[in-house]
Amino acid sequence: MIDAIITTDFPDLKLVHRGKVRDMYMIPGHDDRILMVATDRISAYDVVMNEPIPGKGKILTQLSLFWFDLLGDVVENHLISARVEDYPAICHKYAAQLEGRSMLVHKTKPLPIECIVRGYISGSFWSAYQQNPKVCGFSLPAGMLESEQFPAPLFTPSTKAELGTHDENISIETMAGIVGQARAREIAEISINLYRRAADYARSKGIIIADTKFELGLKDDALILIDEVLTPDSSRFWPLDQYRPGKGQPSFDKQFLRDYLSGLDWDKTPPAPELPAEIIDKTRQRYAEAVSRITGKE
Repeated sequence: MIDAIITTDFPDLKLVHRGKVRDMYMIPGHDDRILMVATDRISAYDVVMNEPIPGKGKILTQLSLFWFDLLGDVVENHLISARVEDYPAICHKYAAQLEGRSMLVHKTKPLPIECIVRGYISGSFWSAYQQNPKVCGFSLPAGMLESEQFPAPLFTPSTKAELGTHDENISIETMAGIVGQARAREIAEISINLYRRAADYARSKGIIIADTKFELGLKDDALILIDEVLTPDSSRFWPLDQYRPGKGQPSFDKQFLRDYLSGLDWDKTPPAPELPAEIIDKTRQRYAEAVSRITGKE
């Protein structure tokens, strides 16, 4: 059985943020860097589950590193190294916990915007479309089917909510009011280019990236790619050979967990319900399958 890490505690480092999945640390004497550690926590409907998915943090890190390398010519990213031996010496005593699930990254100023790109209509966007074909400022074609591909990928930003609250979809015009017109155009262009490149690659490996969420930050006033990238936590991955528009799709992401939870008598607020061992194991299998297909590594 894989040992799970639910939380981290590094007394010699300064914890600056504990998110739904990642713990962020400042390193004494290195104020321009952040140590980012992916735990095995999992969230759904913005609620962190009590049980972890063993090995999930390593899966997310392995996949993010793959995408950082593949997409490096689209936009720079915040990665310095994922090798513990390259980290400042004060981190080395924590190597057992850091190995395979951590990254040393440049400190940036994260945008107050979630950069979401959708290639197919699914999830909350599908729900909104059923009520009104104009969603987030986009007038969508009439009569679309659930999971149908858009004529072109859509950039659909959202606000960035605090832990335990929900992000809210906003129009590009609203985003421009927050970050400025020129920056808004740049953010949208980078996000669409990242999605197109990744989606084309994933399709060659038998996976459809239905939608994904990118995080961008500012370093010396330049936009760079930060946080995690194109993981099962931040994306919908569908098997190409099973794709059938007109219904929900089988997936290699946390949608399996969401589907299980939506069948419970639970109002999607804390406390989270207990997860059966079977659901934990099947969720992990789906995450591992995504990594194996995309990277070619087990």
